[in-house]
Formats: sequence, C-alpha cells, structure tokens
Amino acid sequence: MANDSRKKLATMRDVASVAGVSHQTVSRVINNSPNVKLKVREKVQEAIDELGYVPNVAARRMGGNRSYLILAVNDRARTLDNWRVGRGNDWVDQMLFGGMMECEQNGFRLIFELVDTENPAATTQLARAVASLRPDGVILTPPHSENQDLADLLAANGTAFVRIGSSGKEDGINIAMDDHAAAKAATDCLLELGHKEIAFIAGSADYWASTARLDGYRAAMAQANTPILPHWEQPGDFTFESGALAAAKLFKSPDRPTAIVASNDEMAFAVLHEAAKYDIAVPGELSVISFDDTPGVRFSVPPLTAIRQPISAMAERASKELIKQDDKPLAGAQIVLPFELIVRNSTGPAPG
Repeated sequence: MANDSRKKLATMRDVASVAGVSHQTVSRVINNSPNVKLKVREKVQEAIDELGYVPNVAARRMGGNRSYLILAVNDRARTLDNWRVGRGNDWVDQMLFGGMMECEQNGFRLIFELVDTENPAATTQLARAVASLRPDGVILTPPHSENQDLADLLAANGTAFVRIGSSGKEDGINIAMDDHAAAKAATDCLLELGHKEIAFIAGSADYWASTARLDGYRAAMAQANTPILPHWEQPGDFTFESGALAAAKLFKSPDRPTAIVASNDEMAFAVLHEAAKYDIAVPGELSVISFDDTPGVRFSVPPLTAIRQPISAMAERASKELIKQDDKPLAGAQIVLPFELIVRNSTGPAPG
C-alpha cells in the first residue's frame, strides 16, 4: 500500500531525489530539452519508471513552447446524429484509438472536438478551440480536411495540421489511402467473379474520397469494356438512409444490377436491408462490397466483403507527425497508407 501511495503522490522533486539530480534537470528531460547527457537522461527515466511519476501537463507547458495537446476535429452534425439514434460511429472510434494510443506513448493528450461542416460556423468554432487549447497540432478529418478556410486559419496561426483522407494539398500533411485504386480493386473483384451489371453508390460530394472512389469504379469498368447504365451510379451521403434510397431505386429498375459497390459500410448495411425486403439473395442474386471495414461488417448477414481503410493507422500517423514536428508548421507532404480488400460472404459468382 505504501508503494502505491508513493507512486500516486510522486512529484518532480521526488524523481530528482531518486535520480540524484536537480528538479530543473528532470524538467529538461521531461521536455526533451537538449544538453542533457545520455547517462543522466537514463537515470531520470529510471526514477520516473520506479516512482510511476506522471508529468503534469500544465507544468510541461510552462517549461517550453509546447502544449502537449493534439486536437482532432470531426463533423459535428453527422457524429451527433449517429450518437443520438444509438448507431454510434465506428469511424470515429477507430480514429480516436489510433490517435490516442500514439499520443499516450509520447506523453501527449488527444482532444476531440466536433465542428460544424459549413462556414462561417466551422471557422469560428475551430478558431475558438485553437485559441483556448493552443494545441501543438490539429488533425482535420473529412470533410473538414477539404475545407480550405480551416487550413488557412491554422496556417495563419502557425499551427501545424494534418489532413486525413485528403490528397494533393500543398499546405499541411496529407494522409490517405489510394481511394481510386481501392474502388478499382473492389470493382475488379466483382468483374473477376463474372459480374457485368455493377452499380456504385457514391458518398457525399463534400468528401474528396467520394470522387476518387467513383472515378476508380469507372476506370475498372472502362478497362473491362463494360458499359455503365446511367442509373447504376447512385448518389449517397454516407448515411444509412441514403444507401437505402439508392438501393431501392436500383432494385426497382428493370436493369437491376447483380453487384453493388457502396462507398461506406453504413450504406452497404442499407443495401443488405433493402435486398431482404425485395427477397434478393446475397450473394446468390446480388454481391455487395463496402468501404471502411469497420467492426460491424463482421456481424452483418452475410458478413460484408470490404475495402479496409486504415483509419486507425492514419490517425496514428497524423499524431506521430504532429508530435515530432519542430517549430515550423508542416507543409506539403503526401503520405499514402495501404488498403486491403477483405473477402467475406457478401460476394459470389454472377448469377446465371
């Protein structure tokens, strides 16, 4: 019990006493300051581990020009809508997991904020959060990663930032998977199974990835010399409702497709629900592929074949880049992380 109490109450001066150094030296080690000999640094770290000392964030901020905070922002309306109806948000869960674990390992904290999509509310809300928290960096998730006003705000403030799910921007760091190649791989998978009547349910036009995925689908169909009927390209906005509406239109069509690529898991779940309403067997009469591969796809009936987007890995990499950055804001880097096509029971050979 005494040892537990000691660990809970350990202070910087306790660490200094055990290591045999001044508390200023302990502060320099904690803040990764230069001019500390390796042996001294090791002694201090051993004392920290022995005592279970956890540096106070406020004290660390006073010891230098860093806040040890990373701010991640996500779409307010869609996130709240999913939470309110009890659907949750697997994308947010995975993003937080990747970012929080990386921050924790480096003595940082990840702060999560919900920001409106449309300006001027978006810029006002982000400006207030940055002014209040003064984070070392900001992670912009879709669709905020496409909002140039937010990027300009951060650049003007000298705040480093990473765009997740974005590509080709010259400010900040861009971290994404190759959405064009992923959609092409999904469509190629269906073509190889003998499908020719392949439809595509797109995501919101506010997201860069939506256009890239639609283009990848079109590229695969063109390469296979397979025509696309106009109604096979259905608009969506990543919600279950939009996926259900798109699927119903496809199933009512006289030229009903034998396969559908949906731009996220939620819309793919809607496709499965609508297929059941119309007594369309999956995968016997209809094959379905989704994007993201969030945990729910394993429990759908049947389990969904999906493009696994490296959501957690992107957030982890974003946090890593912001943690290691120096005083100069990061700009222009393009980081592409690999996707996977996970084949499950929602895909099979074309009927007939």
